[in-house]
Amino acid sequence: MPKIPKTKLETKAILRNRLIKWRKQYTVERIERPTKPARARRLGYKAKKGFVMARTRVKRGGRRRRLYGRGGRKPKKAGLVKFTSGKGLQWIAEERAAKRFPNLEVLNSYYVGEDGKSKWYEIIFVDPQHPAIKRDKNIKWITTPANKRRVLRGLTSAGKKARGLK
Repeated sequence: MPKIPKTKLETKAILRNRLIKWRKQYTVERIERPTKPARARRLGYKAKKGFVMARTRVKRGGRRRRLYGRGGRKPKKAGLVKFTSGKGLQWIAEERAAKRFPNLEVLNSYYVGEDGKSKWYEIIFVDPQHPAIKRDKNIKWITTPANKRRVLRGLTSAGKKARGLK
């Protein structure tokens, strides 16, 4: 069992070491168990077969538009910067993770950390074909065809927030 940090400095050091390790990993990394178990359980995670966790990295900050043919005009007038995405970073993270695991459905996600360049979110996936999920009366709803690819339609918590429904 991991040692519980006693001071704020110890907690900061643990988080810093964690971020250093995460930077070296892939953008979407499958993980064995949640970093914040209490938060994951509040969002519907259960430590049983059929539930999968993944950590996703997203670049922080505003978005840029592509520059095609400039034709000798000033970059300032090209309208490239100071654009905000219509989606939140958490929703973008969920969509990227969903592309990586096409057979799983996104249940929910939560924030786990950030540095100067990136933000990390942990995504809770459910396998709708798994017998344990089909038997569980609390999560069985995700197996219905109406809930296919729900993250791409903005039906997760982050998606609803970005669409102004929360």
